[in-house]
Amino acid sequence: MRKTVVALLVLAGLLVLAVGAVGADNDAWIPGLASFVIPGLGQFINDQVDKAFLHFGIAVAIDFGAYYLTTLLPYNYYSYPLVGLAHLGWALYSAYDAYSVAKEENFTLGFTENGFGFSYSF
Repeated sequence: MRKTVVALLVLAGLLVLAVGAVGADNDAWIPGLASFVIPGLGQFINDQVDKAFLHFGIAVAIDFGAYYLTTLLPYNYYSYPLVGLAHLGWALYSAYDAYSVAKEENFTLGFTENGFGFSYSF
């Protein structure tokens, strides 16, 4: 029950941050949210391909490495939540990095002149 309440509070906080950022004059919240969901995706949207592969690779390494480490530790039943916390910490850092770069570069997202695609500018 406590885990559900904590998860709902975290999601509510992220929703409040996203709604507050929507009113801003740029769309920097889009790469931030994308990088929170999949670490590295926001960096890829920001056209930082090398950094995107690095963030995604570290997220995968954290997941696999922490999982195998917790299976080797004694009392591993209690250490499984550490895998999720490690991934959450990295996802939050990746989201913050993508958001700050996009905000610094004044990331905006909009329709093209013919209306069929999206264009973004820095």
